[in-house]
Amino acid sequence: MPVKRKTTKLRQGDIIDVEEYHDGNYGAPGQKRQKKKKPTKEDIRKNNASQKARRTRLRLLQYFTPGDCFATWTYEKSRRPDNMQAALKDFQKAIRKVREEYRKRNYELFWIRNIERGTKGAWHIHLIVNEIGDTASILKKAWGHGGIYTTEIRLSDKIYDEDFTKLANYITKDEHTECLKVDGTPAKPRIQEANYNISRNMPLPEPKVDKLLRWKPEPKPKKGYYIAKIVEGINPVTGFKYRRYTMIRLTKRKEGG
Repeated sequence: MPVKRKTTKLRQGDIIDVEEYHDGNYGAPGQKRQKKKKPTKEDIRKNNASQKARRTRLRLLQYFTPGDCFATWTYEKSRRPDNMQAALKDFQKAIRKVREEYRKRNYELFWIRNIERGTKGAWHIHLIVNEIGDTASILKKAWGHGGIYTTEIRLSDKIYDEDFTKLANYITKDEHTECLKVDGTPAKPRIQEANYNISRNMPLPEPKVDKLLRWKPEPKPKKGYYIAKIVEGINPVTGFKYRRYTMIRLTKRKEGG
Protein backbone atom coordinates (compact mmCIF):
# COMPACT_ATOMS: atom_id res chain seq x y z
CA MET A 1 0.00 0.00 0.00
CA PRO A 2 1.33 3.45 -0.84
CA VAL A 3 0.45 5.25 2.39
CA LYS A 4 1.28 4.46 6.03
CA ARG A 5 -0.10 6.07 9.16
CA LYS A 6 1.84 5.91 12.44
CA THR A 7 -0.24 6.75 15.52
CA THR A 8 1.29 7.35 18.95
CA LYS A 9 -0.95 7.71 22.01
CA LEU A 10 0.52 9.93 24.71
CA ARG A 11 -0.62 10.92 28.22
CA GLN A 12 -3.06 7.98 28.50
CA GLY A 13 -4.68 8.97 25.21
CA ASP A 14 -5.20 12.67 26.01
CA ILE A 15 -2.78 13.43 23.17
CA ILE A 16 -2.58 11.50 19.88
CA ASP A 17 0.29 12.18 17.50
CA VAL A 18 -0.16 11.03 13.90
CA GLU A 19 2.41 10.73 11.13
CA GLU A 20 1.36 9.89 7.56
CA TYR A 21 3.77 9.27 4.71
CA HIS A 22 4.05 7.69 1.28
CA ASP A 23 5.75 4.34 1.52
CA GLY A 24 8.17 2.60 -0.79
CA ASN A 25 8.57 3.61 -4.42
CA TYR A 26 4.99 4.66 -4.97
CA GLY A 27 3.98 8.14 -5.92
CA ALA A 28 0.95 9.98 -4.68
CA PRO A 29 -2.39 8.93 -6.17
CA GLY A 30 -2.65 10.11 -9.75
CA GLN A 31 1.09 10.71 -10.03
CA LYS A 32 3.76 8.69 -11.77
CA ARG A 33 6.11 6.57 -9.74
CA GLN A 34 9.06 8.71 -8.71
CA LYS A 35 12.62 7.76 -9.52
CA LYS A 36 14.74 6.71 -6.59
CA LYS A 37 17.27 9.44 -5.87
CA LYS A 38 20.43 9.02 -3.85
CA PRO A 39 20.24 11.32 -0.82
CA THR A 40 23.16 13.66 -0.23
CA LYS A 41 25.00 13.91 3.09
CA GLU A 42 23.11 17.14 3.70
CA ASP A 43 19.78 15.39 3.02
CA ILE A 44 20.66 12.67 5.53
CA ARG A 45 21.84 15.20 8.12
CA LYS A 46 18.61 17.21 7.79
CA ASN A 47 16.51 14.06 8.06
CA ASN A 48 18.40 12.91 11.17
CA ALA A 49 17.94 16.34 12.74
CA SER A 50 14.22 16.22 11.94
CA GLN A 51 13.86 12.78 13.53
CA LYS A 52 15.73 13.90 16.66
CA ALA A 53 13.41 16.90 17.01
CA ARG A 54 10.39 14.63 16.41
CA ARG A 55 11.39 12.18 19.16
CA THR A 56 12.09 15.09 21.49
CA ARG A 57 8.67 16.60 20.77
CA LEU A 58 6.96 13.29 21.59
CA ARG A 59 8.87 13.07 24.88
CA LEU A 60 7.90 16.64 25.71
CA LEU A 61 4.24 15.78 25.08
CA GLN A 62 4.47 12.61 27.15
CA TYR A 63 6.52 13.73 30.15
CA PHE A 64 6.22 17.52 30.37
CA THR A 65 3.52 20.20 30.54
CA PRO A 66 3.47 23.91 29.61
CA GLY A 67 3.88 24.70 33.32
CA ASP A 68 7.23 22.91 33.59
CA CYS A 69 10.58 24.68 33.82
CA PHE A 70 12.87 25.87 31.04
CA ALA A 71 16.24 26.92 32.45
CA THR A 72 19.59 28.11 31.15
CA TRP A 73 22.77 27.61 33.16
CA THR A 74 25.40 30.14 32.09
CA TYR A 75 29.14 30.40 32.73
CA GLU A 76 31.08 33.32 34.09
CA LYS A 77 33.85 34.17 31.64
CA SER A 78 36.57 33.11 34.08
CA ARG A 79 34.86 29.74 34.66
CA ARG A 80 34.25 28.65 31.07
CA PRO A 81 35.17 25.01 30.36
CA ASP A 82 38.13 24.24 28.11
CA ASN A 83 36.16 21.79 25.99
CA MET A 84 32.90 19.86 25.70
CA GLN A 85 34.18 17.04 27.89
CA ALA A 86 34.72 19.48 30.75
CA ALA A 87 31.25 21.00 30.19
CA LEU A 88 29.72 17.51 30.32
CA LYS A 89 31.39 16.88 33.69
CA ASP A 90 30.01 20.18 34.99
CA PHE A 91 26.52 19.20 33.89
CA GLN A 92 26.72 15.68 35.31
CA LYS A 93 27.84 17.00 38.70
CA ALA A 94 25.05 19.60 38.78
CA ILE A 95 22.26 17.29 37.61
CA ARG A 96 23.23 14.74 40.29
CA LYS A 97 22.61 17.44 42.90
CA VAL A 98 19.25 18.24 41.32
CA ARG A 99 18.26 14.57 41.28
CA GLU A 100 19.18 14.21 44.97
CA GLU A 101 16.93 17.14 45.88
CA TYR A 102 14.05 15.68 43.85
CA ARG A 103 14.47 12.35 45.64
CA LYS A 104 14.39 14.06 49.04
CA ARG A 105 10.98 15.45 48.03
CA ASN A 106 9.81 12.09 46.63
CA TYR A 107 9.74 13.25 43.01
CA GLU A 108 11.18 11.63 39.90
CA LEU A 109 13.35 13.94 37.80
CA PHE A 110 12.84 14.19 34.03
CA TRP A 111 15.24 16.31 32.00
CA ILE A 112 16.25 17.21 28.45
CA ARG A 113 19.32 19.36 27.86
CA ASN A 114 21.57 20.87 25.22
CA ILE A 115 25.09 22.12 26.00
CA GLU A 116 26.05 24.88 23.54
CA ARG A 117 29.32 26.62 22.79
CA GLY A 118 28.78 29.86 20.92
CA THR A 119 30.84 31.08 18.00
CA LYS A 120 32.30 33.80 20.25
CA GLY A 121 33.43 31.30 22.89
CA ALA A 122 30.64 31.58 25.47
CA TRP A 123 29.09 28.42 26.93
CA HIS A 124 25.62 27.73 28.31
CA ILE A 125 23.33 24.77 29.01
CA HIS A 126 19.63 24.83 28.10
CA LEU A 127 17.64 22.53 30.37
CA ILE A 128 14.01 21.38 30.52
CA VAL A 129 12.93 19.83 33.84
CA ASN A 130 9.61 18.91 35.43
CA GLU A 131 8.45 21.55 37.91
CA ILE A 132 7.96 20.46 41.54
CA GLY A 133 7.35 23.82 43.23
CA ASP A 134 10.84 25.00 44.15
CA THR A 135 12.63 23.83 41.00
CA ALA A 136 14.23 27.22 40.25
CA SER A 137 15.81 27.29 43.73
CA ILE A 138 17.11 23.72 43.35
CA LEU A 139 18.65 24.49 39.95
CA LYS A 140 20.30 27.66 41.26
CA LYS A 141 21.90 25.90 44.23
CA ALA A 142 23.14 23.04 42.05
CA TRP A 143 24.98 25.30 39.60
CA GLY A 144 28.24 26.93 40.70
CA HIS A 145 29.74 28.20 37.45
CA GLY A 146 27.71 31.32 36.70
CA GLY A 147 24.14 32.58 36.46
CA ILE A 148 20.81 30.93 35.80
CA TYR A 149 17.66 31.93 33.93
CA THR A 150 14.36 30.12 34.52
CA THR A 151 10.81 30.45 33.22
CA GLU A 152 7.65 28.41 32.76
CA ILE A 153 7.63 26.97 29.26
CA ARG A 154 4.27 28.53 28.43
CA LEU A 155 5.43 32.05 29.35
CA SER A 156 7.92 32.27 26.48
CA ASP A 157 6.59 32.83 22.94
CA LYS A 158 10.07 31.97 21.68
CA ILE A 159 9.86 28.35 22.82
CA TYR A 160 6.18 27.56 23.40
CA ASP A 161 3.45 26.37 21.09
CA GLU A 162 0.71 23.87 21.80
CA ASP A 163 2.34 20.76 20.33
CA PHE A 164 5.87 21.65 21.56
CA THR A 165 7.33 22.02 18.05
CA LYS A 166 9.16 25.25 18.91
CA LEU A 167 10.70 23.86 22.09
CA ALA A 168 11.77 20.59 20.43
CA ASN A 169 13.51 22.50 17.64
CA TYR A 170 15.12 24.92 20.09
CA ILE A 171 16.52 22.30 22.47
CA THR A 172 17.95 20.14 19.64
CA LYS A 173 19.68 22.88 17.65
CA ASP A 174 23.38 22.55 16.80
CA GLU A 175 26.10 24.07 14.62
CA HIS A 176 24.26 22.97 11.47
CA THR A 177 20.93 24.56 12.40
CA GLU A 178 19.91 27.24 9.92
CA CYS A 179 18.94 30.51 11.57
CA LEU A 180 16.95 33.23 9.85
CA LYS A 181 16.75 36.94 10.45
CA VAL A 182 13.43 38.72 10.93
CA ASP A 183 13.32 39.50 7.20
CA GLY A 184 13.74 35.80 6.35
CA THR A 185 17.35 35.99 5.13
CA PRO A 186 20.00 33.59 6.52
CA ALA A 187 21.70 34.70 9.74
CA LYS A 188 25.25 33.93 10.80
CA PRO A 189 25.67 30.69 12.80
CA ARG A 190 25.67 31.29 16.55
CA ILE A 191 26.65 27.79 17.73
CA GLN A 192 30.13 26.34 17.33
CA GLU A 193 29.29 22.95 18.85
CA ALA A 194 26.48 21.35 20.82
CA ASN A 195 25.76 18.21 22.83
CA TYR A 196 22.18 16.99 23.34
CA ASN A 197 20.96 14.36 25.81
CA ILE A 198 17.96 13.25 27.88
CA SER A 199 17.37 11.42 31.16
CA ARG A 200 17.04 7.67 30.67
CA ASN A 201 13.65 7.34 32.36
CA MET A 202 11.58 8.60 29.40
CA PRO A 203 10.72 5.71 27.05
CA LEU A 204 8.25 6.38 24.26
CA PRO A 205 5.15 4.22 23.72
CA GLU A 206 5.16 2.00 20.64
CA PRO A 207 3.22 3.56 17.76
CA LYS A 208 0.45 1.74 15.94
CA VAL A 209 1.10 1.48 12.19
CA ASP A 210 -1.79 1.27 9.71
CA LYS A 211 -1.82 1.02 5.91
CA LEU A 212 -4.12 3.40 4.08
CA LEU A 213 -5.60 3.02 0.62
CA ARG A 214 -4.97 6.60 -0.36
CA TRP A 215 -3.61 9.96 0.73
CA LYS A 216 -6.46 11.98 2.20
CA PRO A 217 -6.48 15.69 1.24
CA GLU A 218 -7.18 16.80 4.80
CA PRO A 219 -7.05 14.94 8.13
CA LYS A 220 -10.13 14.86 10.32
CA PRO A 221 -9.92 14.98 14.13
CA LYS A 222 -11.06 11.96 16.10
CA LYS A 223 -14.38 12.47 17.92
CA GLY A 224 -13.75 14.34 21.18
CA TYR A 225 -10.44 15.79 19.97
CA TYR A 226 -9.22 18.87 18.10
CA ILE A 227 -6.17 19.16 15.86
CA ALA A 228 -3.58 21.45 17.48
CA LYS A 229 -1.24 21.68 14.48
CA ILE A 230 -0.67 20.15 11.03
CA VAL A 231 2.79 20.04 9.43
CA GLU A 232 3.33 18.89 5.83
CA GLY A 233 6.45 18.62 3.72
CA ILE A 234 8.75 16.47 1.60
CA ASN A 235 11.12 13.97 3.20
CA PRO A 236 14.60 14.90 1.85
CA VAL A 237 15.75 11.27 1.89
CA THR A 238 12.74 9.52 0.32
CA GLY A 239 11.49 12.44 -1.77
CA PHE A 240 7.92 11.66 -0.73
CA LYS A 241 5.27 13.75 1.01
CA TYR A 242 4.70 13.43 4.71
CA ARG A 243 2.24 14.92 7.15
CA ARG A 244 2.07 14.98 10.91
CA TYR A 245 -0.58 16.36 13.21
CA THR A 246 -1.31 16.36 16.92
CA MET A 247 -4.79 15.80 18.32
CA ILE A 248 -5.63 16.87 21.88
CA ARG A 249 -8.66 15.75 23.86
CA LEU A 250 -11.24 18.55 24.13
CA THR A 251 -11.86 17.97 27.85
CA LYS A 252 -8.14 18.44 28.46
CA ARG A 253 -8.30 21.81 26.68
CA LYS A 254 -11.22 22.95 28.84
CA GLU A 255 -9.32 22.02 31.98
CA GLY A 256 -6.44 24.23 30.90
CA GLY A 257 -4.24 21.45 29.55
